[in-house]
Amino acid sequence: MLHFNSPKQRRLFAALFCVVLLCLPGPVGADDWIDTSHLNYDFTEYVNWLDAQLREKKIPGAALAIVSREGIMHLQTWGVRRANEPAPITTDSIFRIASMSKTFAGAAASLLVDQNLQSWDTRITDLFPNMRLGNGASYQSITLKQVASHSTGLMPHSYSNLLDDGVSYDRIKDKFADIPAVCKPGQCYGYQNVVFSLIADVVEQSTGDSYARYVEEHIFRPLGMASASVGLEAYENDPNATSPHRLRRGSWRVTTTNPAYYSAAPAAGINASVYDMTMWLRANLGAFPELFGEDFLSQLHEPVISTPYGSYFNRWNGLEKAYYGIGWRVFDLAGMRVIHHGGGVRGYRSEMAFSPEANIGMVLLLNAESNAANDVIPEFFNHLTNKR
Repeated sequence: MLHFNSPKQRRLFAALFCVVLLCLPGPVGADDWIDTSHLNYDFTEYVNWLDAQLREKKIPGAALAIVSREGIMHLQTWGVRRANEPAPITTDSIFRIASMSKTFAGAAASLLVDQNLQSWDTRITDLFPNMRLGNGASYQSITLKQVASHSTGLMPHSYSNLLDDGVSYDRIKDKFADIPAVCKPGQCYGYQNVVFSLIADVVEQSTGDSYARYVEEHIFRPLGMASASVGLEAYENDPNATSPHRLRRGSWRVTTTNPAYYSAAPAAGINASVYDMTMWLRANLGAFPELFGEDFLSQLHEPVISTPYGSYFNRWNGLEKAYYGIGWRVFDLAGMRVIHHGGGVRGYRSEMAFSPEANIGMVLLLNAESNAANDVIPEFFNHLTNKR
């Protein structure tokens, strides 16, 4: 149900009306034209399927958006911000987007390169001579691109356990020299939260701004993501913030927030509404070339390193190949190139994906730590390609 109870939401209703009448999915220009006549852009059945999944698992609150470059095609919310309280989820409700924050960090790193403040080949040790990354001899060659694509060669998930235990990023950095190296930089994939968060250090070293301020001024504000923010304080002070929930004894209960993951801001520190995320998706589809042009987006979305089997998305029907780009996962899924990222922190889950060639994208935000999100992406693209 939509709640048009603010000026922003009235503007959103106008945008939705425009989309229904004028903004059908289509190519950027004649040179990029592809045949999409075989694709199904009526998502009624998909939304009904999702509605049934959310109701079956009694998810406290959720928000869904489906977009094209031209605008919002579908926007819907379910449930409440906090269990056993009446305040409903609206399009302005704030969720923690968890690891989907990495897509913004990848864009921030790309902006540094675009602004000639750094290059992808910048070595981390050149910026921070007193920092040693890993216990192998090749640590000196680790580059900004390898940090942003999880291809540093360091042990996967290094020190995520400390974040889980509430240890802040600044306290963990002193332990970087003890991380085992499992391959040479650039030769294998190893997903990171703590090491990935070096992107904030690079941003701050390069610009003199805090990471939060840089993202706000160069991404959020230009895109009109008016309620998006970085950090725990912004989340706690936002009157539209949702509460995190965990399933206990068959019921969804409000749980606590682990501040340590906020300290690793590039990895998991962003808060946003579903409306904010429509703007981010559309930007990545190429809707705002004056801000993020084709060459810029190509840097983000091109595969950098092949990812191995093991995660939930590797079990998706139709998945052919999986890679990591710059802050984004890159898939060959259901016969098309799909750009994706999911997220999960205590009490929240989220999924987001889009296909530039099909000019379509979706995002789902949950204020519940639930595997209900695991299948929403393959179901979406199976629906799009009429393979359900």
